[in-house]
Amino acid sequence: MSGALRLYAAVAAGGFRRYATYRVATLAGAFTNTVFGFIVAYTYIALWDERPRLGGYDLSQAVTYVWISQALLMTCVLMGGGFEDELIERIRTGAIAVDLYRPADLQLWWLASDLGRAVFHLLGRGIVPLACGALVFDLTLPASPLVWAAFLAAVTLGVVVSFAIRFLVALSAFWLMDGAGAAQVSWLAGSFFSGLLLPLNVFPGALGEVARALPWCSLLQIPADVLLGRLAGWELAGAYAFQACWALALLGAGRLVQTVATRRVVVQGG
Repeated sequence: MSGALRLYAAVAAGGFRRYATYRVATLAGAFTNTVFGFIVAYTYIALWDERPRLGGYDLSQAVTYVWISQALLMTCVLMGGGFEDELIERIRTGAIAVDLYRPADLQLWWLASDLGRAVFHLLGRGIVPLACGALVFDLTLPASPLVWAAFLAAVTLGVVVSFAIRFLVALSAFWLMDGAGAAQVSWLAGSFFSGLLLPLNVFPGALGEVARALPWCSLLQIPADVLLGRLAGWELAGAYAFQACWALALLGAGRLVQTVATRRVVVQGG
């Protein structure tokens, strides 16, 4: 393994350990996700009783979708709360200047750290809600390990897309000096267009087509459809290509913005 790979692997491991230290917060978060999952699941049951096969899902698939969303809520940062708040603050205070002196690329450093965070949240706050949901409801979960592997690949791509969006949002603080507003807009867009509120397949007409073409679709809708067995073969390959294209495009945009932004670093008060 090259020195650069060892460095970013160490950063990812550090990101995992950082969140692993907050055990009480993790337990509280898993409990909250589980409770919220039950509330949304029964809401879905009432809705699907009135509209069977809504969005092409049967009732079991719809309820399973709810618990997948709870498992990925923090993994793919569907409602904010990732590294972007810290990066925005470092830009605002000028501490970003220290980061730029590190012998590591700014974007790759934060990406590695975020991947470590995502792995921890998938294990620490993802498994428990999904397991609790499976104990109470008749969920549509695959028996094939290949489907689970395909799901994890889709989740990984979704995490990268999520990171790329949030990295761009954080970099806006170079111009805005306070990226809280941009972060909140991104949070609202992510909540709606990821399929967290309702599966994007439920959205009617042009709204549904636009929603499924936006990058947030990669965060939840695609991984959920993979686990539900709705994507296989060439459709699965197309879904991966969709996620990969958005990841590359957004990472490239982030690289460009980073290059422009770091030329105008402003250290406030000093």
